[in-house]
Amino acid sequence: MSESETFASVVLAKIDEQVDRTLHLVALIPADKVEWKPASNSLRICDLLGHLLECFAGFCATLYAINPERLAHFKKLRELPVNHCCGTEEALTRIRHYSAHIKQGFDLLDDSDLRRVVKTTFVPEGESLLTLLLGNLEHLINHKYQLFIYLKLLDIPLSTSDLYIFK
Repeated sequence: MSESETFASVVLAKIDEQVDRTLHLVALIPADKVEWKPASNSLRICDLLGHLLECFAGFCATLYAINPERLAHFKKLRELPVNHCCGTEEALTRIRHYSAHIKQGFDLLDDSDLRRVVKTTFVPEGESLLTLLLGNLEHLINHKYQLFIYLKLLDIPLSTSDLYIFK
């Protein structure tokens, strides 16, 4: 981290990397495999895409909680469906949409905001914004990897560069 970078900007950069790699993987899904699933008790690809949307919506909800006045327009995001069977075009469009909102939310943050406590449904006494953002990032990374595995099972040629951005 350079002296000119803030911790918040570093966190956003990691989220941006995950957005990039998720978009990349979604674009590799064959059109005829959107309803495919690897086993009878697993999610179809379209359901996984809908769940990935929920992962991105989670970042937006967290950022909204820290600054509801300036991010009032984020309320409209709650009207968008998540956890549904979703096609690749919808997923690509919506991930980009959420990404733009995430950047707007981070534009209003400074490092001191990362310590602020946010009450949640799961932790009524609240957790720090940083803890919530890292939890959302972990959730997204796990499901991005799930999509990677699904694509590998479909014999799509992939490598670690499809998962990570190497600098």
